[in-house]
Order: sequence, then structure tokens, then C-alpha cells
Amino acid sequence: MLTILGFAMIATFLVLIMLKKMSPIAALVLIPALFCVFVGKGAKLGDYVIDGVTSLAPTAAMLMFAIVYFGVMIDVGLFDPVVRGILKFCKADPLRIVVGTAVLAAIVSLDGDGSTTFMITVSAMYPLYKRLKMSLVVMTGVAAMANGVMNTLPWGGPTARAATALKLDASDIFVPMIPALAVGLLFVFALAYVLGHRERKRLGVLTLDEVLVEEPAEQETVLVGAGAGKGPKSGGGSGAGAGLPDAPEDEGFQGLDPARPTLRPKLYWFNALLTVVLLTAMIMEWLPIPVLFLLGAALALTVNFPHMPDQKARIAAHAENVLNVSGMVFAAAVFTGVLQGTGMVDHMAKWLVDNIPDGMGPHMAFVTGVLSIPLTYFMSNDGFYFGILPVLAEAGQAHGVSSLEIARASLIGQPLHMSSPLVPAVYVLVGMAKVEFGDHTRFVVKWAALTSLVVLGAGILFGII
Repeated sequence: MLTILGFAMIATFLVLIMLKKMSPIAALVLIPALFCVFVGKGAKLGDYVIDGVTSLAPTAAMLMFAIVYFGVMIDVGLFDPVVRGILKFCKADPLRIVVGTAVLAAIVSLDGDGSTTFMITVSAMYPLYKRLKMSLVVMTGVAAMANGVMNTLPWGGPTARAATALKLDASDIFVPMIPALAVGLLFVFALAYVLGHRERKRLGVLTLDEVLVEEPAEQETVLVGAGAGKGPKSGGGSGAGAGLPDAPEDEGFQGLDPARPTLRPKLYWFNALLTVVLLTAMIMEWLPIPVLFLLGAALALTVNFPHMPDQKARIAAHAENVLNVSGMVFAAAVFTGVLQGTGMVDHMAKWLVDNIPDGMGPHMAFVTGVLSIPLTYFMSNDGFYFGILPVLAEAGQAHGVSSLEIARASLIGQPLHMSSPLVPAVYVLVGMAKVEFGDHTRFVVKWAALTSLVVLGAGILFGII
């Protein structure tokens, strides 16, 4: 009975999420609470939730302060020179532009928010693609794949969800995966080179002056006020911050608003050094990741915005992202608490183990990696990590496969997941790029799935999975 109720709870959760009948937070709370009553353990619901919240508090803290930290870094202009440098490197060469798109998307993905990554990337690159008549699905596909690989960062979502669902430390999952993820990112860059070469062969290489002469009336600048949480705004803009040589001032090749009041150019090297130290400390595990980001966010806010009203404004600018992510984590405490506390996950795992061929049991990490590719595309990360992953982990443990290996393998599908119709950020990407979602899907699915398989192969080769 517990097996049936467990699968029924997961199925109900997935259906309601996919049909958008309930928000993830509401479904994570109400569905398990209802099934807890069905199981006959409603009186213990409070204990399950408190235990879950206690174990998930560090993960929620990490996500909260990581979003604030990287949001502030974008606000103060840490990534502006990177954007300008990539645009300068690209010039009017289609090959360079596609490679630059991948590099820019990967760098900006450090903030852990797909919507912000796509806004900045499309804002910077769209004018070039438009002027050179390049394929816009190449831009959206490359950006989505680069972001998908980088989305595995501990504060990006999937790793935190895996850590939450299996009650593991996020750094124990992520740090050993770095070599395999690096191979995946290099593959995306190599793929961008191939796609860019194809575009160069189709279009040729023009000088920037030739491009501007061909379409002098185009005004495609998109300004994004970083950290504002707003959508794109069109306008003429100034080309001063574009980083492209010989561009007339009224052409405006730029991504981030070079005149936004949050810029702190005099503190650029302090912010760069702080970020390098923070990431180094995370990789070297000098302190727990939540503590590192808590300290980093506090220091970044204090130094860059010493006046209290300015600090409050920056926190308010990123409050929506913080609340959505941290709220999801705490809501997950109900789902995972009921699933484990009632014993449903144990019964489901036993059923799964009994139905897996004996020869596949010791390879559950590989099985998880392969399953994560289609499952994270056809369902939300919430559904996969909170509904399916605990069952796979229990099945793996029965065959001697550690939960850490299962958690790492569960990240494999992220390059494809970021183009899933269930990911809100992908609509920001295709909307700003003026690309039909169907066209983007037809282009990206095969390449993103291949990227996932490359990461899986590297993980097995390196002995990580």
C-alpha cells in the first residue's frame, strides 16, 4: 500500500506541476501533507516537517546569499568588462560571435540565475546576430547549453535540490564533478566553434563598417539594468560601453546599461579579488559553502553600498529570486520529510530494486545519469530531484552504490533541461531573441543531449560516477 501511495503522491505532484495547476511551493507542501493523512500518520506531520527544515536550513542559506552576492556583483559592474571584451573579440566574424556567445553565457551563469544569464547574453549578442543575419537559434541553443552546464553550480538549483533530497552536502556532490563538467563546457565551446564555422561559411566575414553601412537604420540595442529584475527594454542607447571599435555612438552595441547608478568602478579589483577568493575557498572547502556566501554577501554589500538605504535597495532588487528559491527549499522539507518519514520511499525503492535486472543494480549511477536526460526535460527539477531521485538513491544503496554517486549522476541531464518547456527562463531566452520555441527546440535537443552524454562519459572515465 505504501508503494502505491508513494508513487501516487509523486505522480499527483508531477501532474499538477506540469499542468501548472499549482505552484511548486504549494504542491511541495499540500500534496505530501494530504498523503501523510491518507497513510494514517497525520499526527506526525509536524515532526517530519521540523526534521526536514532543520536539515535543509544550510542549503537555503547558501542559495539566499549566493543569489544576493552574484546579483550585487552584476549590479556593481564586475562582469561589464567581460561583456565588452567578448564583444570586442567578436567584431563581425560569425565564428567569433558564436564562440563569444558560449563564453559570455558561461561566465554570467556564475550568478546561478538562468533568466539573468539569458537577459545579459541576448542583450549583448542580439544586435550582432541581427546585423549579420546570423541564425538566432544558434545563439539561443549555445547560450542554453552553456548555461545548462553551469547550472550545476551549488547555488544554481539542481545540486542544491539533490543535496536537499538526499540530505547530503552540496560541496561533496559538486566539487568532484568539476572535471567532468569542465569537459562538458569545453565540448560546448567546441560545438560553438563548429556552429560558428558553419555560419561563417554561409555568411562570410564582414568588417563592422560594412555591417553598419548595410543596415544604418537598425536600432537593436537592448539595455538591461542588472539586478532590477525587469524584462528587456528597447531604445537607441549609447555605444560608449559597447567595446566595439569604430562603432558610431548612435549604433549602441551594448548589453548592460553603462550608466546605471549601481556601478562601482573604483571597487572593481576589490570585487574581482573577493569573487576569486570566494570561489577558491569553496573549491578548497575552507569553510562550508553557506558560511562563505553569507560572509561574501555581507562584505560585498558593506563595501560597495556603505549607506543603509542603498543596501536595502540592492537586497530588495534581488528579493524575488531569493524568496522563490529559498521558499522552494523549505517547502521541499515537507515533501522529503513525508516521503521518508512515512516509509514510502523505502517501499518504492524496494519495488524498484526488485524490478531492476540484477546485472544493472551495481550500475545504478550510470542508469541514473542516463535517466536524468529525458526525465529532467519532461519534468521539472522539483519533480525529478524531490520525487524520483530519492527512489533511485535507495535502489542504488541496495546494490552498494553510494548516494553521492547517484546525486552526481543526477546532474547529467542539465544541459538539456535548460531548454525544457517547463523552465521559465527559456521563455526569456527565446522571447528576447525573437525565436519560436519550436525552432529552438528542434535545433537544441540533439546537441544538448549529446553534451549531457559527454559529461556522463567524462564522469565515468574519471571515476566520479
